[in-house]
Amino acid sequence: MSATGPRHILDNPARASLTGPHARFAERRGRVLRYQVDVSPWLALPDEPDADDWADLAALAGPGAEVPLPGFRGEIPADWEITFRAEGVQLVDDGLDAAPDPEAVRLGPADVPEMLDLVARTRPGPFENRTVELGTYLGIRHGGRLVAMAGERLHPPGWTEISAVCTDPAVRGQGLATRLILAVAHGIRERGETPFLHTGAANTGAIRLYESLGFRLRRRTAFLAARVPEPREAVAVP
Repeated sequence: MSATGPRHILDNPARASLTGPHARFAERRGRVLRYQVDVSPWLALPDEPDADDWADLAALAGPGAEVPLPGFRGEIPADWEITFRAEGVQLVDDGLDAAPDPEAVRLGPADVPEMLDLVARTRPGPFENRTVELGTYLGIRHGGRLVAMAGERLHPPGWTEISAVCTDPAVRGQGLATRLILAVAHGIRERGETPFLHTGAANTGAIRLYESLGFRLRRRTAFLAARVPEPREAVAVP
């Protein structure tokens, strides 16, 4: 987001998703949108939120709740506490050699316990009980055990984000994540859409990998979280 509003649909991808292909997952209060909490923690403010929007967000999240504000670089109200801030990058497909993978299997609701276990061991980012509903998730199993996965998250019109890329530490270095990224990208391309993704700016190894696969940096962004203020106690007037 910027003070002059987004110049591109990917400047506010969660809002574009929740007002478009992912509208069925949206909860709304005023101009504030968020995913249902068991689907994703992502939420979307208007491009230039005003005091009413912050009040709506507070009412939607509840007093004391910590809310993610990915991509937001504007002013946070003075009574909100910033709890997390990190620089990030957004990369887009610029010539990926996307291809299906013969070992990749489609993951669904029945696989969620295994997926959550892999996420807990690898920490690729937020993944909830219903995140799998956001799009196609592919995995690779060794000996029947899920050891790597990748899938789709945000879905602005014409674009799909690749997310939840993770590999069990025991099998890292075998190229499984690369294969799954290219397989997920292939499915996105088959729909006539363009893959993109986010990662931390400090995650230089992953950025080098993504760029070697054919992603390019589109913009720098921010990962931010803030705490909704608790209501002030009324002061008795003598």
